[in-house]
Amino acid sequence: MDLGLKNKLIIVTGGGAGIGAGITRACLAEGAHVVVLARPSKKALDFMAEMQTHAAHCEFVEAHLEDADRCRHAIGEIEERFGNIYGLVNNAGVNDGVGLESGSVERFVESLHKNLVHYYALAHYALPSLKRTQGAIVNISSKVALTGQGGTSAYAAAKGAQLALTREWAAELLPHNIRVNAILPAEVMTPLYRRWLDTMPDPDTRLQQITSKIPLGHRMTTAAEIAAAAVFLLSPTQSAHTTGQHLIVDGGYVHLDRALT
Repeated sequence: MDLGLKNKLIIVTGGGAGIGAGITRACLAEGAHVVVLARPSKKALDFMAEMQTHAAHCEFVEAHLEDADRCRHAIGEIEERFGNIYGLVNNAGVNDGVGLESGSVERFVESLHKNLVHYYALAHYALPSLKRTQGAIVNISSKVALTGQGGTSAYAAAKGAQLALTREWAAELLPHNIRVNAILPAEVMTPLYRRWLDTMPDPDTRLQQITSKIPLGHRMTTAAEIAAAAVFLLSPTQSAHTTGQHLIVDGGYVHLDRALT
């Protein structure tokens, strides 16, 4: 199936690791021109070296996304080097555990800059390009936006706001034929998730406890499965009439009856 993404310029924030890397791979497989916007970690740079060995159209632009001015400069650099932006995948963020009791107002605001403000900043600065291409935005949110988790107020606030912005932008950008959708992962095996598991006294038992509560297949969702949803939502041919949607890719974790597990 041709998703119509060949040679289209797509930005993937945090696109060098975890879910972001999965989305980068999927976009490249469709022939897109991908710019990974991220901090220059060893993992991201190693991933980029791997991708550039196999794909001619994969670029890296360094950005500390909590700095809104750096977001502006990054968009300008991307447009100057590569042309008009078709797709923006807002993905970068971290569940940093800033809770109501354990956190502080200062850490709460800092967390919003890590997890929310750059979603707005990048969409704002990329908007002239997106209007010219009649492009698409995909916001990666989280099941925490719907369920809560406990001890992570700032991350939950950011993820909930991303869902609200998805609907707001979908409404605002209708006249420009720009589609905006969100994906909500739940339990996805990423390097960050693996590192968290490895802090447990018995990681294998803890993983089994988690997967036993995932109704479909009693397994973690893969980054590739999130990525497949992302490239579908970016597609100007296969999802041309899909906007303002919150797509939950989680094996039924959020919505199915707990009696099933």
